[in-house]
Amino acid sequence: MTLVLCVDRSNEIGRKTGIRTPVSGWEAVHSLVTDVGLADPEDSSVNCLLEALRIARDLRDDREEAVVAVASGAGESLVGADLSFAAQLDDLVERHDPDAVVVVIDSAQDERVVPIVESRLPVAAVDRVVVRQARDIESTYYLLKQFLADEELRSTVLVPLGVGLLLVPLLLLRFSPTVALAGVAALLGAALLYKGLAITERLAHLPERAREALYSGQVSVVTYVVAAGLALVGVSLGALAISDRPDGGSALVRAMLFAYSSVPWLALAALTASTGRLIDELIRAEGTRRPYLNLPFGVVALGLVVRGFSGYILEREHALRHLVLFDYVVAPAHRLALFVVTGIVVSVVGVKVAASMSDETLEEAAEQ
Repeated sequence: MTLVLCVDRSNEIGRKTGIRTPVSGWEAVHSLVTDVGLADPEDSSVNCLLEALRIARDLRDDREEAVVAVASGAGESLVGADLSFAAQLDDLVERHDPDAVVVVIDSAQDERVVPIVESRLPVAAVDRVVVRQARDIESTYYLLKQFLADEELRSTVLVPLGVGLLLVPLLLLRFSPTVALAGVAALLGAALLYKGLAITERLAHLPERAREALYSGQVSVVTYVVAAGLALVGVSLGALAISDRPDGGSALVRAMLFAYSSVPWLALAALTASTGRLIDELIRAEGTRRPYLNLPFGVVALGLVVRGFSGYILEREHALRHLVLFDYVVAPAHRLALFVVTGIVVSVVGVKVAASMSDETLEEAAEQ
């Protein structure tokens, strides 16, 4: 048998209703809820009693024998209240002979009698009732206590916050207050994003995935490395294009110079990576899914469009020579139209190729 015990250390129930505790049994406690609610509807003891009744009902639904009871601490001092509570608990144990107890409390003060209960019965659970509308400091204190007891929340919030506070005086010694606060804010933001995006879990599975890819002989392992090298080359060429411009130029011109110089290499890197993934799909001989077939064409089309727009802006800013085809100088607008139309054509060809080589429908691809 399990005893579901509602604790009232301050004897609020006894003072407001005039009923002597302990009270046990479903009907007696159910009637006590009405008495306490009529005496003081705002008293959290009403919620505590209802929670005890709910737990007893759930235990009975699970075909476990349970009895609900209420014990309070009737005394002038805390010691006297605890002695009274202990005597009432002994009375309940003698009357029902339970095997375990579920303690239901509604305040941090009531929680202090848990050791008294543990000295007499095995405590199966402690249920703390927090009223949603409660505005008292006690509930805030208990919620803060629960927060500090959660190891995962401590590591997610308190550790980055503590590191940030430690860095503030160190940064103020070397930099201005604005730079120091910006650095701390960036650190806290990065820590929250790192935890929120579950990067820890992704990194934890990364060695296993890399090992599986190497052992299975996937072509994409090599193409990913080549793609990383090509991407690095593209970023370097983009940076060099900006640094080689003597007058510096506006921010827009520098951004377009970086894009114009790096996009071909970045597109080639993405094309290499997607091609390796496509080859792995073909080697599996399980049918190639539509996204893997369409991805290389989409990468080339995107690279053409971005290079076309960046080249158009650079020509308008006189930062790039005009394109010459067969001794004909192509106007900036014609150059842009050529790149955009070519990108659209490549994209359409990719869709047609993917549709012809894959048995997968558009609806199935969208679901994946």
